Amino acid sequence: MSLLPDPVWPVVVLAVVSAVDGALCIKPAAFIARCFEDVGWPRSRWWMMAPIKFAAAVGLIAGIWLPGLGFLTSLCLVAYFVVAISFHVRARDFGRTLFVNATGMLVLSVGTAGISFLI
Repeated sequence: MSLLPDPVWPVVVLAVVSAVDGALCIKPAAFIARCFEDVGWPRSRWWMMAPIKFAAAVGLIAGIWLPGLGFLTSLCLVAYFVVAISFHVRARDFGRTLFVNATGMLVLSVGTAGISFLI
């Protein structure tokens, strides 16, 4: 693992995407609410998604100077999106939210961990 993430831009991109995703989860945008409903995520737990995504954004930005934290946050996002994909598969929800959103974010998270922190 390098002393600082190199390149840093994937870390920043993933942090911005996570922050925007968090903002869209405060009062879930229609497509996010539909996704939660499609996978059977209980409405009583929707509130926790925004803080999780904001924490990821903060961990990634802090990870620019504390690369261990950035790498750990990237790995946590990998785990999060693996679980999200498993929810989609379990619900037989094989639409856009699975293939574009969840899978795209998994690829971005794996890429960030690998490119910025390991290579």
